[in-house]
Amino acid sequence: MSLLPHHSLSKNKFIYLFSQIFTHFAIHLFIISKMFNSIKSVFASPPKKEHPTIKKHQPVQTSYVSLPVIIPDNFLSLSTLEKPISNQPINWETSPIPENKGKYAIVLDHVLSPSECTTLISLAEQSVPLDNPTMRGEDGSAWMPALVNIGAGFEVLSPDYRRSDRIVWDTKEIVERLWKRIETVEEVKKDLEKVRGGMILGRRDKEAGREWEMVRVNERLRFLRYGVGDFFKPHCDAPFCEKDYLDPEGPVKTLFTVHLYLNDSKAEVGDEAELVGGATTIFSNDEKRRLDVNPKAGRVLIFQHNGVLHSGDDVKQGVKFSVRTDIIYRQLKEDGETKKDEEDKKSEEALKKWASEGVKK
Repeated sequence: MSLLPHHSLSKNKFIYLFSQIFTHFAIHLFIISKMFNSIKSVFASPPKKEHPTIKKHQPVQTSYVSLPVIIPDNFLSLSTLEKPISNQPINWETSPIPENKGKYAIVLDHVLSPSECTTLISLAEQSVPLDNPTMRGEDGSAWMPALVNIGAGFEVLSPDYRRSDRIVWDTKEIVERLWKRIETVEEVKKDLEKVRGGMILGRRDKEAGREWEMVRVNERLRFLRYGVGDFFKPHCDAPFCEKDYLDPEGPVKTLFTVHLYLNDSKAEVGDEAELVGGATTIFSNDEKRRLDVNPKAGRVLIFQHNGVLHSGDDVKQGVKFSVRTDIIYRQLKEDGETKKDEEDKKSEEALKKWASEGVKK
């Protein structure tokens, strides 16, 4: 049906009128889309500058060096612990993820005081070499973009998967002081000294029934800074395996993550905190159900690498500071293997002696 009588509007006038209506419609649509994009940009991740030496999605071989840092003698000592450390194992059965029953995860509070958290961040910033552009941010600061490990000593910048800043500080002294505090919680010390089977080791080790003994805490601390819009998408922490420099005959690998939170969030302390978001979220395998561990200064979350799917939630306001490391284990040899190893060693020594005597003759 025609909107106007044929006799009241010529064909050319009709085309002109239609084009005018279409033009006005297009202009209004453009204005609305611009308004929508402006509103959207307020909530979207703010753009970050390009790093001068690290490009997106291009593997780079990384090597981290830490400057010596003067650490106060009483910093993180047991004598300066302000409050008793409280602990709360995650009860999977009453959580939204009951199928995680048997997986290890525990939350400790008051491991550090808020002022100790601030000092720890400052010490980490002092550890970054000034003359190494690959270890500094695009503005020359101590914080560089957090990379994703892809193995064989290579990492990649993948801001669509992981978006935050990082400092890598190798510090045996700080790690040992932190762990001395943590192991005052007898339950943690007992649970983590030795692990066998269950969900902790994975199917292959479970079937073998192998036992692993704690060697030490990884001295490599990875400090993380999340600004507004920063995140780390769902993932499981992978074990790091290597030859043990303390025992060259025995390989070691990490089995647990230790995550320390260095500032408060509104979800924990209310309006006195600036940080909104940034929880460590543990997911069901389909990512439809979740359990949040919110940042709180001095809080520590310890959980097993194997089968704990988690993410770093988007920061919506403020800045989140945290630091993570791992617990390193050595596989214990069974009695039969120990006896065989001793026999092999004796045979090897006898062969060397025979070869040496043969050379002398």
